[in-house]
Amino acid sequence: MPCFSCGARQTDQIRGASPWTRGVRDETQVLICPDCRRTHEVELDTCSSCGSVALICRLGEVECRSCGSVRLARADGRPAVACAPGLADEVEAALARVLRRVP
Repeated sequence: MPCFSCGARQTDQIRGASPWTRGVRDETQVLICPDCRRTHEVELDTCSSCGSVALICRLGEVECRSCGSVRLARADGRPAVACAPGLADEVEAALARVLRRVP
């Protein structure tokens, strides 16, 4: 999944904790690259109980990692994951190569 702000792709690192940050924005789980985290004010959703931005979104629920509060995610018709431009084409081409499909 790319950075929601700049579209940079996360790469596997050799060892240690990832410098990328997870968060929830508009009821969608997003990744934030280290550069955007340092240089931009990132507006993430906050917990209604404690105000923390340490949220995770999974299976239609948003959970706060700070206080443990869980609520249902809004179901307003938006797609669950925003794709970077061209990502769908790249995935389709990769699947075609792996599955040896002829375009």
